[in-house]
Amino acid sequence: MQDPTDCTAEAQPLKGEEGAEGQPPPPGKKKGCWGGLGFSQLSNWRTAGFFLSLFLCLTVVFAFSFIIPCPVRPVYLRTWNRTFPQAATYDFLAITDANKDKVLDVLFVLKASEGSQNMTCLNQSLPTPCVFMSAVAGTNGDTLWERPLAPEFHWAQCGLEGLGLESKGCLLSHADQLTAINKHNGEILWQQMQPPNLNSKLPVLTVPDLDGDGVSDVVLIGTALAQTRLVVLSGKTGTQIGSEVVLDSGEVARHLLHTTAKGSHYILLQKDSGLYGQALWKIAAQAKAGSETNLKKDKGWEEKTSADSGDVLLYKSDSLQHVLRTAKGSSTSNLLLVTEGSVELISGDSLQSLWRTNTSRVLRWSHAPLPCLSQSHPTPPHPHSAIPLTATLSVGKGLCEPSFGHFNKDGTPDVVIEEEFANGTKRVMILDGSTGGVLWEVHLLLRPNTPKPCSVNTINSFSVFVLWGEMLSETNSSISSSNKRFSYMLHPQYYNVLLEKSSIIDHIIAFKATLLERGRHASYIMLTGPQGEGLEGVVTLTKRKLKEDIPESRIMAEDIKAKLETYRTAPFDARFPNQNQTRNCWQNYLDYHRCQKALTDKGVDVAPCDWYKRVYKSLCPLSWVSVCSYEDVSISHSYYQIQLKSELCAMLRLKQLVQ
Repeated sequence: MQDPTDCTAEAQPLKGEEGAEGQPPPPGKKKGCWGGLGFSQLSNWRTAGFFLSLFLCLTVVFAFSFIIPCPVRPVYLRTWNRTFPQAATYDFLAITDANKDKVLDVLFVLKASEGSQNMTCLNQSLPTPCVFMSAVAGTNGDTLWERPLAPEFHWAQCGLEGLGLESKGCLLSHADQLTAINKHNGEILWQQMQPPNLNSKLPVLTVPDLDGDGVSDVVLIGTALAQTRLVVLSGKTGTQIGSEVVLDSGEVARHLLHTTAKGSHYILLQKDSGLYGQALWKIAAQAKAGSETNLKKDKGWEEKTSADSGDVLLYKSDSLQHVLRTAKGSSTSNLLLVTEGSVELISGDSLQSLWRTNTSRVLRWSHAPLPCLSQSHPTPPHPHSAIPLTATLSVGKGLCEPSFGHFNKDGTPDVVIEEEFANGTKRVMILDGSTGGVLWEVHLLLRPNTPKPCSVNTINSFSVFVLWGEMLSETNSSISSSNKRFSYMLHPQYYNVLLEKSSIIDHIIAFKATLLERGRHASYIMLTGPQGEGLEGVVTLTKRKLKEDIPESRIMAEDIKAKLETYRTAPFDARFPNQNQTRNCWQNYLDYHRCQKALTDKGVDVAPCDWYKRVYKSLCPLSWVSVCSYEDVSISHSYYQIQLKSELCAMLRLKQLVQ
């Protein structure tokens, strides 16, 4: 049998040595052989656990590095165009993500005998020519899908919730049919006959579920027998819910859906005498008893309802021309009202006037404008916003309904007004969305067949505004002798500078400007064709990045002494702000200069610092880094401060140039 003392000497040699030096352990504390063996096994388990954890960590790293693919950003062409010979087109463009690649695509309607994917009307048993709804990729213009339908085309609207269980689909009115289409693949979700005798008009309204199938329903409003009538259709199947409802004994100019702060839905009707609202729950009850069960009521609005007509009077005016909703995020939208004598903003809940800008000599609109996609989001007031809350303006004949953009950073969409004067000129004004004051204006020559002003948000919460017309000259102040079309880009930080782009363009049918990707890819989409909607000829669909127009643009400025290349690049970085992007931009910019200083002090090559330079140039707008020096911004302690500091530096430098 082994001696326990030998075991102790092997397992704990140090303790054995200590004992040999005459320092034995206290009585009763002597450890045996089994304690040493347990400690050795515990050490082995620790080692095994460490290597197992290391193996698992490496497995996860390799899985994310090589097995799980990283998302690949789509490669796109900066400009592309599609040409369709012997075709007709219509005033319809929809911008949506059809192929789910996170780049918005383009939907439009053609009338032709054959589609671009060798699909003919005869193959589909349709009259020739027929209507094709097509989707093309925003990246390169390739056809994603096309759907032939029976002629003639009346109207189309995309972005409707819940069509055939789809998140958002498109609804077309053509021939005597209504067709719901899946925007992703062009498949028909449902197809129904048009409601008899109803001449429906846009917009189609999406309302909460009224038939209990769990899908939002749609409302069509139009004229029938000189009356304004309403029909509710199931969003899931397209079948009519209940019967038609007469909204008014006459025709109304336009309609829209409004939601109060308490979630009650009202259909607003623009009549000759003003703007009126009817509660959706009452309309649903008339169409089909019991369908209004889940709709909310607003006590405040119910108290304003007329006992005789059942309408709520929102605004009384016999010269009301336009009613628009202004986006306010999650809260209820306010209402912008345009009359012959004023532009007024009223609260969408209390109906109280928020501001009113009086005008004089405003006449009726002379012709319908081309539509334009305008995007609507606090800094001190702009130096040009000196007009008081109620201002009298001398204006002319209004051209088109207002559009929206952000001329300042107060978070409220500003209003762009375009007006025509008798001498062949027009004035474009930007009104402060918070006060109604004039922020900016310009006089241009009036050119036929030009879109209305529109805007695209930029990285610093301003908007780039796109205007059409022709700049007045000393030699020719009212008549243009050129066949060219002129477009202008305006950035609020450089409000004395316009970038003018001249080009020869065919007849414009539709035009939209927007961001094709989240935070970047600012582009415009233009549809051109024969003069006259529905006439056959050569149809062209063009996509072009806004930045591509900048190098070809001419700088138009007042009393400008120096024209820097930064004018062309700094204001038009149309990427959305992003916290990580801003932080990384700032950090790499500082690291670049710190690296340069450190290597210069050591007397070695500064080439290794170029990596930081490439990174910050890919992240930062040029106005942040090309105008101010490193010393101007290095004292900032946060990336919010560097953004503000650099913008102030840019403004100071620009003021020096234009003095």
